[in-house]
Amino acid sequence: MASIVDAFPVLGLRIRAGDLVLHGIDDDTIAELIELARRGVHPPDLMPFSHPWTDTPPEQFAASFAQYHWGVRSAFSPDDWSLDLAVRWQGQLVGTQGFRTHHYLLTRTGETGSWLGREHQGAGVGTRMRQAMCAFLFDHLEAQEITSAAFVDNPASLAVSRKVGYRPNGMRRVERRPGEWQHSQALLLTPEALVRGPEITVEGLAPVRRLIGLGA
Repeated sequence: MASIVDAFPVLGLRIRAGDLVLHGIDDDTIAELIELARRGVHPPDLMPFSHPWTDTPPEQFAASFAQYHWGVRSAFSPDDWSLDLAVRWQGQLVGTQGFRTHHYLLTRTGETGSWLGREHQGAGVGTRMRQAMCAFLFDHLEAQEITSAAFVDNPASLAVSRKVGYRPNGMRRVERRPGEWQHSQALLLTPEALVRGPEITVEGLAPVRRLIGLGA
């Protein structure tokens, strides 16, 4: 009998880097992430995300959060996909690490994005989970470059990018809340510049490669 992992192999993906694990986000994990995010992701007077999802009204938050992840699954195609993975550190759920791309088979590039629950910030986890994701993309999905971006008033995110090896790649103005704009620093990472963390091991790779059109 076919399983849900057969239908959407990302749910069976596991990337391990020491005591850190990145894995597919099933419905039970969505519920855990909702509770983690509700406990806080950033100070309310700041907004680190270009899409201000943490501003969603509390009574709508759970539905909106779940619908986003369901939408990622339903819209996944080799030409347009998001790889969103839950992150567990020492067995505890701490946040998510993602990668968004269009026309990947041609461009071999895309943008990383992530969030951590506030209680897990400042311990170096953000750097390690980005290192693990970038090593996976370069070593196992044949990426040739990876981009990212952060608002200039988000020094923690910019520091993570520097530690991983990203370099500045231009500046642009971005609306982050209605009627509010901020400069966003674009960033670029190449395989040679990647500052690697602990060695990664991967489970469930072959079906994910087939899903995005790379072959086993």
